[in-house]
Amino acid sequence: MFVILIVGFIVAFAMLFTEFTLHPPVWVHLVVWMPLTAGLCLGLMRPFKGVMIALQFHNHASQARNDD
Repeated sequence: MFVILIVGFIVAFAMLFTEFTLHPPVWVHLVVWMPLTAGLCLGLMRPFKGVMIALQFHNHASQARNDD
């Protein structure tokens, strides 16, 4: 979820900036931004997963228990 939010912010800002400055047709947006979004999401997935696992170890996170 963190990766999608970060990539979405970056790509949305870049797409709006490109739209208002260059005014490209819609097909250019699809050809440029769709692969960029997929590539950034896949590229950031592994480092963010490593950070999340490291944070779990650092904070001693464990499974929730129901000790009734």
